[in-house]
Amino acid sequence: MNNPLETRFFDKAVGFAVEAHQDTERRGKGYPYIIHPMEAASIVATITNDQEMLAAAVLHDTVEDTDVTIEQIRELFGDRVAELVRNETAPSDDVLTWREKKTAQIKQLAGAPYDSKVVALGDKLSNMRGIALDYRKVGDRVWNLFHAPNGKADVEWYYRSLGETLSELKEELAYQEFISLLNEVFG
Repeated sequence: MNNPLETRFFDKAVGFAVEAHQDTERRGKGYPYIIHPMEAASIVATITNDQEMLAAAVLHDTVEDTDVTIEQIRELFGDRVAELVRNETAPSDDVLTWREKKTAQIKQLAGAPYDSKVVALGDKLSNMRGIALDYRKVGDRVWNLFHAPNGKADVEWYYRSLGETLSELKEELAYQEFISLLNEVFG
């Protein structure tokens, strides 16, 4: 029998994220989008059982990829969760190029607190797992799924920059897996 654990806060975040991402597919994957935020939360759970951090992990794409606002997250889940989600949300400025957006996101994350970096690691490791799996299946055709103008070179720059930005987490197995997958995919 499992030990009891208070999960109502996290459960509420899961329900909210499921509804926000309803009827959407993970780009090019053929499965429900919610699988990715759930995997991100699962990765964060290997580092902490902090319910707010787990909630932020499952909510991390709601502001960036749905009609949900950071104010709604703050109202429903509090200031800390809203800040964790905000630190994981890419700038929405349509004037910025792909690289400018990614550079701004990396700078934002570099100045973010440890808890935000843990949530980001959940997201980025989930992404790298998907990239590695696709790369094993289709090789360099995987880069066609990205909006990066220079394909593989841009994606490598971005993920290696994230690796440096998240290096504070180097003792975590999730970070070590992230770096291992980077090296597998990009050499």
